[in-house]
Amino acid sequence: IFPMALTMLNGLLIKDSSPPVLLHQVSRAPQLDSFNYQSCFMQDVFSHFPEILFIHRTYNPRGKVLYTFLVDGPRVQLEGPLARAVYFAIPAKEDAEGLSQMLQVFKKFNPAWERVCTILVDPHFLPLPTLAMEFPTAEVLFSAFHICKFLQGKFYQLSLEQPMERVLLTSLQSTMCSATAGNLRRLYTLLSNCVPPARLPELHSHWLLNDRIWLAHRWRSRAESRRYFQSLEVTTRILSQFFGTTPSEKQGMASLFRYMQQNPGDKASFNLGPSPQNNHSPSDASPDSPKTEQLVEARIQHSLNAICTGPAAQLCLGELAVVQKSMHLIGCENMNIQILEDTHKVQPQPPASCSCYFNQAFHLPCRHILAMLSARRQVLQPDMLPAQWTASCATSLDSILSSTWSETLDKHLAVTLLTEEVGQLLQHCSKEEFERRYSTLRELADSWIGPYEQVQL
Repeated sequence: IFPMALTMLNGLLIKDSSPPVLLHQVSRAPQLDSFNYQSCFMQDVFSHFPEILFIHRTYNPRGKVLYTFLVDGPRVQLEGPLARAVYFAIPAKEDAEGLSQMLQVFKKFNPAWERVCTILVDPHFLPLPTLAMEFPTAEVLFSAFHICKFLQGKFYQLSLEQPMERVLLTSLQSTMCSATAGNLRRLYTLLSNCVPPARLPELHSHWLLNDRIWLAHRWRSRAESRRYFQSLEVTTRILSQFFGTTPSEKQGMASLFRYMQQNPGDKASFNLGPSPQNNHSPSDASPDSPKTEQLVEARIQHSLNAICTGPAAQLCLGELAVVQKSMHLIGCENMNIQILEDTHKVQPQPPASCSCYFNQAFHLPCRHILAMLSARRQVLQPDMLPAQWTASCATSLDSILSSTWSETLDKHLAVTLLTEEVGQLLQHCSKEEFERRYSTLRELADSWIGPYEQVQL
């Protein structure tokens, strides 16, 4: 066990804002025998949110399995595909002894493990007794995400007629986003009526009637459930893309850590709220405290993700990143450097507006509005942006909950999302504005594809 930052995986240095507290590698061969990793940041995240632990397994072609531990639950507001990851481990063997050793190492470096109340796992997680032994006070449940993925895969395997397959997938999507007892019962009845009786046992539809499973998920609103499934889908795709496609565990982990280096936004290091042991409100801290600034920025980021559609949130988060970087170029208590730019007039009253190009073009909160909110210790409110940018316009889960990652799917999702956004912009405008936007879209289509080919808008 190495207590400080070390060169690992054949020379790849994990560049973190803080050194890894755990880097445990047991191997004399080219392949990793066992491996455990946790950075100080990951340890800090777990110490803040230990109540619900989500465990995901990723297999590689050689049969080795990567265990990724993520925090879950109502208090966790971290954004980014890997922001909620708090531990990576590859056990020597996926048996009771190997998993027990892996969990004991995790517990040794994370005293907060005693506060774990619920552990969410996939339905194929066989060593449940080992989890129960190592976490005697925690309840182990199947996760809603893994059940959804399991049922989705089974629906495709049934080879039903396309209309029936579409009905099942749509019902599954709707139920996962609103897992009430009534919706779960309706999905259960639908499966009983539509699936051939000989194939029905494969689906384990009785899971839908186990209310204890769904209580751990039901606190989320429909919009929160949609974002939750989207985030986990992206996270599991990343893990499969880097670790699940190569026989070499070292190469797979090196690729994963390289991705994390190149995408520091996934860490969301500024997104932590106060720990459970510290109940002071932000107003108790010094106004110039970096932790206070980070908490305010985290709340602004959360409000952006909660209120805006996906594309709008991404645009605004890019503006927020400029504010953050400009205000934290130098980490010194007595110095604050900001990027110099043209003066703009900000109108704070809803709907907030600014004279800058970004706000005038997109009618979204720009860096100047977000900087104003940060200075006032405020967050974004729904009435500060037009209705067409609100989260109710977000894309459906139907195309997002796919089993495997592919470039074609990414393009399909981008086109679908863009089509929905354009449709919303055309619907929520005056007749004059509609004619102007439609004619502009008509000109764009003709200039791109050519007027010689009729393009249906």
